[in-house]
Amino acid sequence: MDQKLVKAAKDYAREAHEEELELLRTLARIPAPTGSEERRAAFVERWLLEQGASREQVAVDAAGNVVLTLAGADRSRCSVFSAHMDVVANDEDELPFREDAKRMYAPGVGDDTANLVGLLMAAKWLLAQKPRLKHDVLIVANTCEEGLGNLAGTKALVASLGVSGKAIADFTSFDLYLGQHIVSAVGSHRWRATCRCEGGHSWEDAGAPSAIEAVSRVICGLYDLPLPDGAKTSVNAGCVRGGTTVNAIASEAEALLEYRSASHENLAFMRGRFEAMVEGLRGHGVEIELELIGERPASPAADPKGQKALVAAGDAAIREAAGTEPAHQQSSTDANVPLSLGVRAHTMGAVAGALLHTRDEWVEKSSLEPGLALILAHILDLAGE
Repeated sequence: MDQKLVKAAKDYAREAHEEELELLRTLARIPAPTGSEERRAAFVERWLLEQGASREQVAVDAAGNVVLTLAGADRSRCSVFSAHMDVVANDEDELPFREDAKRMYAPGVGDDTANLVGLLMAAKWLLAQKPRLKHDVLIVANTCEEGLGNLAGTKALVASLGVSGKAIADFTSFDLYLGQHIVSAVGSHRWRATCRCEGGHSWEDAGAPSAIEAVSRVICGLYDLPLPDGAKTSVNAGCVRGGTTVNAIASEAEALLEYRSASHENLAFMRGRFEAMVEGLRGHGVEIELELIGERPASPAADPKGQKALVAAGDAAIREAAGTEPAHQQSSTDANVPLSLGVRAHTMGAVAGALLHTRDEWVEKSSLEPGLALILAHILDLAGE
């Protein structure tokens, strides 16, 4: 990596540190449940315009993504840099935020608000300095990354670029923590299994079919499935609901279930076995409804063209701009979508913190500086002339 580029990124990150912290204080308070990110999107759009972006450069697309387009020499190609706006907290009112001398605390502050703030601050530098770009750069604050959002924001973005005929040269999402380098995609299928029957009284109707017993059989059946060879595959029952009281035979019950794998083939294997298992449980006075409620794609069998070079560039940015050692991992992020389509893509973390997906999530204030340097250096390394 060019050392002048690294120095410029580090200098800016140091100079902008207090401004970056103040932006995080503001953004971390704005609620953004998955699928309801409108308030955050409106703030991000307005903030970009205040930093000098023109109305022609900033757009909010049909999926709610805020997209800043910086024109490069080749308008037929683009590098995409994204961070998601949504958080797992379903709060509709202002999110609780607090800080001490070293840390900031809020639901979603690390996943993914602080990474998004780093990306926005990098966008501010690009808007002010106007570096020469090899091709277009898209800075994206995207929607629907968490949970049952099913990566809808990124799916819509990638689809729209395909319709427009603009090729994606590379795709980088910023998510999770410094040093984490997600280089392959863990896909998943999420299901809702709903069991219904007549129900009855626990004594008078003893022996009658029970929806809770039936949904328990579905859950146990999932855990008993033989897992495919090769890539790691996991199963989980994440939520169970049903019944009314202790002395009533439940007439309805449901479970939310998933299996995951970094292999597309393993996901297909699991789907066939799971659906066949449920089919074998049908009848016996119980109706079983199976609904696919979430699907995230996995990496293809072979790496996309240029994937190794992109990963090497990411490793260099982590080492030289952020000053930490990269750890290659598999995970489920916005990069799943382009990877599954054969586009080189990865995800890097740009903050230090812990307790993601809890009410006590936190980030280290000092980590935002190397994180911003990492983000800006990587953008310039991939897209700068």
